[in-house]
Amino acid sequence: MIMQQNVFITGGSRGIGAAAVMAFARAGYQVAFTWNRHPEAAEQVLAQARSLAPGNRFLALQADAGDSLQVTDAIHRAEQELGSLQVLVCNAGIAQQKLFTDTTDEDWRRLMAVDLDGAFYACRAVLPGMVRQKFGRILLVSSMWGQTGGSCEVPYSAAKAGLIGLGKALAKEEGPSGITVNIVAPGVIDTDMMAGFSDEDRAALAEETPVGRLGTPDEIARTLVFLADRASGYITGQVIGQNGGLVI
Repeated sequence: MIMQQNVFITGGSRGIGAAAVMAFARAGYQVAFTWNRHPEAAEQVLAQARSLAPGNRFLALQADAGDSLQVTDAIHRAEQELGSLQVLVCNAGIAQQKLFTDTTDEDWRRLMAVDLDGAFYACRAVLPGMVRQKFGRILLVSSMWGQTGGSCEVPYSAAKAGLIGLGKALAKEEGPSGITVNIVAPGVIDTDMMAGFSDEDRAALAEETPVGRLGTPDEIARTLVFLADRASGYITGQVIGQNGGLVI
């Protein structure tokens, strides 16, 4: 039986990704995570994780999620320094609010590269090791807009819907190898992506949500840890809608 518990998280310096680093650290995992444009935030997350579990190892690796070589290199480095990876969390993502008719080729390609291609690169890189050990947990962070579509967020919605299709198909392909693949689709979560919203907008979103509030990154992170657990091995190919009842 594999005794190590190592997780690789893309986009771990802020928001849901940073909360996931902490949640997995608390659960006893060694964690490698990527960051791209916020070195100070990555260092802060790294220090917090080390304070939570001083006996474990933690790595902060710079990598652009939309770059195949950088993602692959980061995963190989994590495997070299931590050992085999049991869990992959594909969380890195960017969002953009813009009319579809104003969306440029560059807007579309960059959002697809980070939000969808990055998950493809990461899954492809970790799978050989997971297949060899006959165990793995792959978790993809989508969005409720990947389930229903969001006005003025067409590329984002398309990319997040793509993650759902990727996860469901991969779950069927890798199940015989002891690997589960699940998708978490958050609703309105109080992260940096909400920075552009006014207090009035935030209040309106909270009121529109049946539970009457926005979600927190920690709530999503705890779901990821649950799905990564060995006891969750009969859950695969599922979309967990964690949205306070906004999408049912």
